[in-house]
Amino acid sequence: MKVNQLMNSKVEFTTPTSTTREAACQMHDTHVGALPVIADGQLVGIITDRDICCKVTASGRDAGWTKVDEVMVHTVATCFDDQNISEAATIMIKNHVRRLPVLNHDNEMVGFLSVDDLARKSHEIASAVVEASTQLH
Repeated sequence: MKVNQLMNSKVEFTTPTSTTREAACQMHDTHVGALPVIADGQLVGIITDRDICCKVTASGRDAGWTKVDEVMVHTVATCFDDQNISEAATIMIKNHVRRLPVLNHDNEMVGFLSVDDLARKSHEIASAVVEASTQLH
């Protein structure tokens, strides 16, 4: 099965100049735990609820003033929409992540693949991703 058959193609995103408070509110309102960061139509990073919690709130920074680009992850693991889901799962395991931005071959973000998406197809694959991603936390 290909990634584009399983991914969520409705992607919420934020910008590097948005505040972390805006990103947190957006995550809350849309019930997601991560937002891709897009600038000039290109994926430039990702910010998670954990980034905001650990890098902003827990360190005493003001979420209303802290910009997304100050705390986002700049190097983002991705996969292509026409890759096999087992290849995408391998990327997730190798990078210890539970969410993977999906690109087309023009490097445009076209979707998001999560461990929950993988679980709809294979509990075994999803379990391996969860196990790998929790080893670092």
